[in-house]
Amino acid sequence: MANQLNTGSLDTLKQGDTLLVDARQVNGGKVQLEFAEIISTTSTNKGVNLLGLINKSDDRFSSNARRAWMTGEPSDIGDAFGIDLGANAAWYASEKGEMLELNVLNPIVQDLRCRVIVTETITPDEYQEANIEKKAKRKGKEGPFITHNGNYIFSNTDVQLTNADTKEWHTFLEPDTVGANAKMAEPSQAFDSEIGI
Repeated sequence: MANQLNTGSLDTLKQGDTLLVDARQVNGGKVQLEFAEIISTTSTNKGVNLLGLINKSDDRFSSNARRAWMTGEPSDIGDAFGIDLGANAAWYASEKGEMLELNVLNPIVQDLRCRVIVTETITPDEYQEANIEKKAKRKGKEGPFITHNGNYIFSNTDVQLTNADTKEWHTFLEPDTVGANAKMAEPSQAFDSEIGI
């Protein structure tokens, strides 16, 4: 089955589906792809989030899709996805640079689905550590930080190729109760906490 443009949208995206949203030209002649997938963060023994349910018509609550970005060579992306990223494609200028709308529902590469995988950690990468205010997990855009064992939580996304059910592939850390004081984990503490020592 070939990837087809405009077969999905963020407005109609359902849990378990992935959307290849768009492509953006970036430095070095490369192209960055944006993926979106609605991922359940609740386990089967928890209830439904009432706040989201009673605000489903509010645009601020409508797209709970997690995003992931991958950057590659235009010709390699074209070969992998069967999508024309050349000069004749419908590129347009935006505040983010040259963009190309794709909206491919459940994109495939080598007969495998692209799936967004979420991994939460208390160990930041260099960029996250230097930008805690923007990169540490919060309750709402400007809300208080959400912590795990008193440490900031950093959420990372990746795209994996698989036809398997990915429900168990995600790593979500149990948040502390509201009001805990956030701190940066020491490298050994972060590792020990994540493996349950």
